[in-house]
Amino acid sequence: MMVEQVPEIGIVIYPGAQMAAVLGLTDVFAVAEAFARPKREPSDTPLLRVSHWKRTDQGPTPVRVYDTHPAGQWQPNVLILPPALGAPIAGEVAALYSDWLRQGHGAGTTLASVCSGVLVLGEAGVLTGRTVTTHWAYGDMLQSRFPDVGGVETDQLIIDDGDIITVGGAMAWTDLGLKLVDRFLGPTVMLETARHLLVDPPGREQRYYSTFSPKLTHGDAAVLKVQHWLQATQAQDVSLATLAAQAGLEERTFLRRFQKATGLTSTDYCQRLRVAKAQERLQFTTDPVNRIAWDVGYADPSAFRKVFLRIVGLSPNQFRQRFKAGAGPAVQSASS
Repeated sequence: MMVEQVPEIGIVIYPGAQMAAVLGLTDVFAVAEAFARPKREPSDTPLLRVSHWKRTDQGPTPVRVYDTHPAGQWQPNVLILPPALGAPIAGEVAALYSDWLRQGHGAGTTLASVCSGVLVLGEAGVLTGRTVTTHWAYGDMLQSRFPDVGGVETDQLIIDDGDIITVGGAMAWTDLGLKLVDRFLGPTVMLETARHLLVDPPGREQRYYSTFSPKLTHGDAAVLKVQHWLQATQAQDVSLATLAAQAGLEERTFLRRFQKATGLTSTDYCQRLRVAKAQERLQFTTDPVNRIAWDVGYADPSAFRKVFLRIVGLSPNQFRQRFKAGAGPAVQSASS
């Protein structure tokens, strides 16, 4: 009998990992699934698979030691590195997980970290060129240990880079949990879960007009390589020649395979990546819209506004007014 594949969220239990976060995330996903099931037909079909991964005496590669839906051995959609208690994880210990995490990321698994868990991702070498966040106490350490990281923004609670998600403080695992509920079960279930648990939904999850979650588990290695490259470079160079070269494919072959794998044309995909970056800047900074447009790759601000409106359903300034983090409306400017 064919086993139906459901989205799997794996939580990695490494030495020193905060078990409160491991178990708390597991509970958040269980509550969310309970709210989601009555909305689906049939209502008894599993909607999320939650697993715990740990290195055992059986070998160096982590294995599932807990599984809510033990059927099938496919790659998890997401692997979470929870925060640690006590001293930050040593480089030599984190390195034990590096090959496994790189292989998973290369196969399409989204990697997520909470607080000092980002050090495990840094050791795996998947943060090159990325802007990430962590607890403010670990910002300098992260930048020092991994100078190839694109930037460390400790004033941001969550930075969602599509295939890499980093979250700040040790208790921010609740924010990550709700973000993943939103990604896999939708904003309605996320809000129901937050209300039930008496947890404030994070501001980033309120961007319901357009939440871009790139499809990464399609199995086309050449296309996935380009997707990772676009995330790492923030889609600055989106010319067809460059993308095809990154994939090692002829241009026509690349276009066909990219759309088949992702469900989007390469142009639309890159526009959505850029708009997602712009949404983050609009929500968390007071930078003028024209500057944001330039920084995310649009030399023509009017073209940026048209693309943003088409994808999000709001103008950049309307989006900022509605979803600006913190109290009070956004400051108006001539370039907004």
